[in-house]
Amino acid sequence: MTDIPLPLAPAPLAAPAAASDEATVVAMAAALIQSRQTILPKRLGAPGPGPAELAAILNAAAHAPDHGQLLPWRFVLVPEAARAPLAEVFAQALLERDPCATSEQCAQAREKAYRAPVLMLVVVDGERGDPEIDAAERLVSAGCAVQNMLLTATAQGYGSALTSGKALKATSLRALFQLAASEQALCFISIGTVLSRKAARARPLASAYVSTLDPNRGVVPGF
Repeated sequence: MTDIPLPLAPAPLAAPAAASDEATVVAMAAALIQSRQTILPKRLGAPGPGPAELAAILNAAAHAPDHGQLLPWRFVLVPEAARAPLAEVFAQALLERDPCATSEQCAQAREKAYRAPVLMLVVVDGERGDPEIDAAERLVSAGCAVQNMLLTATAQGYGSALTSGKALKATSLRALFQLAASEQALCFISIGTVLSRKAARARPLASAYVSTLDPNRGVVPGF
């Protein structure tokens, strides 16, 4: 009796499919990062993120690098009911810097508190947890947490911005947000629907900000 050869088993397709899926994820991540754009609060309006969307934005911060698991940053939401006290703080901070500020200038300072549907203060603690972990690491961690949040808001279709200013150092602002002596008000995050936007600005190429340490020539441009 002659043996009949069995057909060869087909080559597995799992690996190519996995590679394809990975490439798709990488492309989607790159597109998301490249689509993020600062939209000033005056260009943001209602509606803002709903409760589930806001929870996703806030939860994204937890995936930032955090040496020593200090959780050296926190966020304070400013709902509509709390905008009036913040507006007065902005006006008071302006008058502390410039006692000659006009009523119109004070009104402009107050108006900044009402712009975006979602507004929150970023706070960094310089002493929380292990005191040996430098303040610079805490700030880097906060920046990563904030970027995670901005990217999540962008993925949801919302615009966002970071804003700072001299009012962040005002005694009245520190009192309103009950900041401890070791805490720093870093910036505000604004999130909302994009009402208008400027043209996307040109981004620098990596060659403009990357160099390589060469064992023979020292630090040389490029990579």
